[in-house]
Amino acid sequence: MKVLGVSGSPIENGNADRALQTALEATGMETEFVRLRNYSIEPCIACLKCVNTNVCIFEDGGNVLAEKAKNADALIVAGYTPYSTLDSRSKAFIERLYPLRHKYGFMQGKPGGAVITCAVPGSCEMLPPACDNGVNAVMYYMMEEGMNFVGSATVLGNLPCIKCGYGDECDLTGIKMMYGTEATVESVGVNSFEDQPEAVEAAKTLGKNIAEALKSNE
Repeated sequence: MKVLGVSGSPIENGNADRALQTALEATGMETEFVRLRNYSIEPCIACLKCVNTNVCIFEDGGNVLAEKAKNADALIVAGYTPYSTLDSRSKAFIERLYPLRHKYGFMQGKPGGAVITCAVPGSCEMLPPACDNGVNAVMYYMMEEGMNFVGSATVLGNLPCIKCGYGDECDLTGIKMMYGTEATVESVGVNSFEDQPEAVEAAKTLGKNIAEALKSNE
């Protein structure tokens, strides 16, 4: 049994990568970890030329990754939530799995899960539920492909404003939007996956749930 983990994070070894790797390790199975930043992926153009071949017309990294997903026994997608929805790399990857649907349903029945990082703390009731939106984007893809979505792990990530250099003075700084008018780069600090016990446990539980689902399919 092999579990494929795909991270859409542009930050190498960031919170999303580390949370995904924690989930993969918890499966206790053979795994493969992939960073989308290392691939060139065109988004689906809905041409339907993949119907009879199950292969996209774009000869790029999307086909390489689709083949990996086809051959894997389970899939975990890790992404983040710019503008309160799933990032474009992760979304493009999901769209490029569409050729696997036709006639055979190559993803059907496989266990799957999501790891999502977002910078919106739970206390921001006036802002969109960014983490939920990210999880739902992955979950609905898996649901529509007949996969078995077994769960998710969410991680409080970091605002780009923390390191842009103007986080304390920009009129549109997310720091004050999310943490209040008196908040500063220093007072907000940097959020780390390992310092969030609930997120760490959720990632481990996701991996264990993937393993249990695979064993029940044997």
